[in-house]
Amino acid sequence: MKIVKVGLIQTTCSADPLENMQKTTARIRETAAQGAQIICLQELFRSLYFCDVEDYNNFLLAEAIPGPSTQELGELAKELNVVIIASLFEKRAEGLYHNTAAVIDADGTYLGKYRKMHIPDDPGYYEKFYFTPGDLGYKVFDTKYAKIGVLVCWDQWYPEAARITSLMGAEMLFYPTAIGWAGTQDQATNDEQYGAWQTIQRSHAVANGIHVISVNRTGSEAGMEFWGGSFVANPFGRVLYQAPHDKEEIHVHEINLSKTDYYRTHWPFMRDRRIDSYAPVTKRYIDAD
Repeated sequence: MKIVKVGLIQTTCSADPLENMQKTTARIRETAAQGAQIICLQELFRSLYFCDVEDYNNFLLAEAIPGPSTQELGELAKELNVVIIASLFEKRAEGLYHNTAAVIDADGTYLGKYRKMHIPDDPGYYEKFYFTPGDLGYKVFDTKYAKIGVLVCWDQWYPEAARITSLMGAEMLFYPTAIGWAGTQDQATNDEQYGAWQTIQRSHAVANGIHVISVNRTGSEAGMEFWGGSFVANPFGRVLYQAPHDKEEIHVHEINLSKTDYYRTHWPFMRDRRIDSYAPVTKRYIDAD
């Protein structure tokens, strides 16, 4: 059997990047002590979710990748013998920035990065002001413990991203995330939105026959209640673990990757794909005329 223990770290954040890094590294140590082998951090863990406003000063939060954070996390990964998935604000060049996930192997090696492909622009989520869409394509990373796929937040809503990453050989999909409820919304709307968010990711697990691990932040920031609710879903879409909405949580979950073949042979969606019929999906819209 191929057993992998994944660690989820769901926290609140402050306005101080140093404080957030210290807090996160402490949580990584705790999670590793509980047996985690692959640890996923939430989206943009080094800061508050700054995309709630369009403010040029926030570009000062960005850094090179690889850079200071990957160096520090690389040393920690090597010490603890863990893989770390770190979501960072990348400064690629003057005036060119990305929302990027770096992957560091258990020996401290920087394996590479995935740049978020789908960039939202909604009230409270003005990401197009800050981030250029990713241009590295979809990525898988062959770590010490498993071949993993990493996508970021808004990518969660797109079955194409999950499908392509799975077709590249990912054994698990990880989603670092920062999403929540507007303080002005009623509870019914909040419940529906969280349900939709979780359901679409569970559907990726089912359609692709692999586990999905989603890690979200929690806490109140500028009128937004980040909804936490980090979770693990198996290839039948069953929620194996779900974090609370309103508090910090670390969790280690054991995943048996040897069962992937069982899921994919009992529900052989991969076998029955009609790849000869899918060309229209590359169009923006299929007009009647």
